[in-house]
Amino acid sequence: MSEQVHVMIVEDESIVAMDLAAGLEHDGYNVVGVADNFEDAIQLFSNNAVDILLMDINIHGEKDGVETATALMKIRQVPLIYLTAFTDAATVARVKDTNPAAFLTKPYSIDNVRIAIDLALHHFAEMKQSDEKGKVVPIKPAQTAEKKTDKEQFLQLNDQVFIKQNYRFVKFRLSDIQHLEADNNYVHIYTSAQKLTLRIGLTELLERMAFPKLFRVHRSYAVNLNEITSFDDQLIKVGAHEIPIGRNFRQDFLEQFNLR
Repeated sequence: MSEQVHVMIVEDESIVAMDLAAGLEHDGYNVVGVADNFEDAIQLFSNNAVDILLMDINIHGEKDGVETATALMKIRQVPLIYLTAFTDAATVARVKDTNPAAFLTKPYSIDNVRIAIDLALHHFAEMKQSDEKGKVVPIKPAQTAEKKTDKEQFLQLNDQVFIKQNYRFVKFRLSDIQHLEADNNYVHIYTSAQKLTLRIGLTELLERMAFPKLFRVHRSYAVNLNEITSFDDQLIKVGAHEIPIGRNFRQDFLEQFNLR
């Protein structure tokens, strides 16, 4: 499902891998698959959307987890977390070269893995710089306690948004948004599949998303122009919802359709 965070696991102990996968699925993550060797990891990673990679160091085959992670990062960059029993200096030195987001030693708890995933996604979205293929939108520095909370709840990577709901990040694409609704200090985000809520102002959220098709039509509403099914002088139909058009927004809204 597109709104889930896709996790890939590379682990050679099948019981450990199944237990980890079950725990993550229970928390709402989508485990795209488990590999236990270099070749299977390359194939699984290449054929699936992966948002975060959990990597054991001791895996089957001639190449270990560090070599495997290095090869996968050359295909595309995603947050990388090592889960391993190896903590010797030589291994740690090799691991550093792959720039992991976290390094958890076995035995680990699912709670620690969940925290590491949340922090890895946050760090990756905040620190990765723009490249020739796309733009990672940086998180604005927090200036108040409220801003800090919001910063931890909203991450954006290219056209994908991660929003923290009930202690986990939920992913969706900007194009999935049907409309936004302001409610005091909160904004409700409606897609065809779900409703999500952020503690943030509508104006700030629109600025940070920077999605031109998401157009403000009322003091409390913004709509995805591509999702409009009908409208008149007063109301816009988006999905199952009717959105009011504010008097001060009507002319700008009509101009989006190049009406004469």
